[in-house]
Amino acid sequence: MIHVKLFKKILIANRGEIAVRIIESARELGIRTAAVYSEIDLDSYHAALADEAYCIGESELGDTYLNIDKIVSAAREAGCQAVHPGYGFLAENHEFVKRCEEENLVFIGAGSDVIRLMGNKLQARSAVKDMGVPIIQGSSGTPETLLEECHNLTYPLLVKAAMGGGGKGMRIVRNEADLEEALEATSREAEAYFGDGTVYVEKYIDQPRHIEIQILGDAFGNVIHLFERECTIQRRYQKIIEETPSPSIEDGVRMKMGQAAVTIGHTIGYDNAGTVEFLMDREQNFYFLEMNTRIQVEHPVTEMTTGVDIVKQQLLIAAGNELTLKQDDIKPRGHSIECRIYAEDPLNNFIPSPGRMTFFKEPKGLWVRNDTCFNCPTEIKSFFDPLISKLIVWAGDRESARKKMIKALKEYVVHGITTNIHFLQKVLEHEAFIANRVSTHFCDDHRDELVESLVNEKNEVAEHVPLIGYLLYDLHKTVHSAGRGEETQHDVWRIIGNWRI
Repeated sequence: MIHVKLFKKILIANRGEIAVRIIESARELGIRTAAVYSEIDLDSYHAALADEAYCIGESELGDTYLNIDKIVSAAREAGCQAVHPGYGFLAENHEFVKRCEEENLVFIGAGSDVIRLMGNKLQARSAVKDMGVPIIQGSSGTPETLLEECHNLTYPLLVKAAMGGGGKGMRIVRNEADLEEALEATSREAEAYFGDGTVYVEKYIDQPRHIEIQILGDAFGNVIHLFERECTIQRRYQKIIEETPSPSIEDGVRMKMGQAAVTIGHTIGYDNAGTVEFLMDREQNFYFLEMNTRIQVEHPVTEMTTGVDIVKQQLLIAAGNELTLKQDDIKPRGHSIECRIYAEDPLNNFIPSPGRMTFFKEPKGLWVRNDTCFNCPTEIKSFFDPLISKLIVWAGDRESARKKMIKALKEYVVHGITTNIHFLQKVLEHEAFIANRVSTHFCDDHRDELVESLVNEKNEVAEHVPLIGYLLYDLHKTVHSAGRGEETQHDVWRIIGNWRI
């Protein structure tokens, strides 16, 4: 009988839906959890769900979720053996990993050396190039030096922060006249966001597709891949719809991508869950983009098609267990789509729209999953990313999954704040998406018609409809019975329940 090593208690150095997700997998393994929270997160679901919770400050990120000393102290106070960083915040901060190693706290993720290597785009590209994995040619340096070197590159160019991520500090330059301004602006943003003003310039692939490979590795030298996710539908360089399998690549290319990702994992000694990202051109040539040394936001679609709980695998690997999964064991079934539900305004360039929800109703159904940190109406705070949830569906094929997702989006009700729910629905209904004629510029290319469709739908609502809706809402409210002071409800409205346009 194989003995499985398990942690007794872990600290989750994160918040929101990913903290809830980690708590759920840990609980299935019998692992106790300790959460951290800031004072403005006092009423958060992740803090209530964990076995223990520790306040680490008021509101500023530098004083709370980015404060290494406080998080390590909380782990020590709680008697934790390990720390799971989730994604974002300190998840790819090699100094945090190193501190955990010094404190004899197991970091549930890659080692500090691997994170430092792959976190620097320039070093990562150089290392991957030596492995024989294709990369896009480019140059790095200060704005002044790059102005000289870029004469040898062909436009359009992509200008980005060398230490960047998440689309911050990224610009497309289509002619030489705009290059100097783009280099200087990107360098300023890189310094502000990442503390390093180094800029990277590379050949820009027109109409690319964004394909990523999920890998798992352990400390015994085993590395496997869980096939690909397509993350081509993006806005402001950030993904909003992901799916697997990719409808864009042939089986031969799929296997080559998977093998390239495994080669990278083997060569750098990767020993947890990670993702290797590629750009693919129209001829299905693919190029290494970057490696994310953490759990990804979009990991659920892979879980839905493979049946592998990736967070659970992270916990088992970090505890010192060898991977029990072999490459031949991974046989994806069906099709899965994920939509990121944001508090943002698609009619106003997707700017965040934080505020207090007055009603929250998530969709339900067979093979419908909603990863969220809410179990009731609550406030979307301006301090954090405005992600409300990740809505995931599974079906036997892409078209069935697409229709199931549209149905789920129609059943997703959020009142009180502006969301991108209807925008996502319009994307999924668009003929170009249905026919898989997409690229990473889809939202920009079709922005006008998508926005027009949203506006027309809104304007078609008769004026009396919201008035009747308010009347029904008012009648539904609890009222005081005259003369008795006791509360009662109008049964008919209680039975009818939620009203929406």
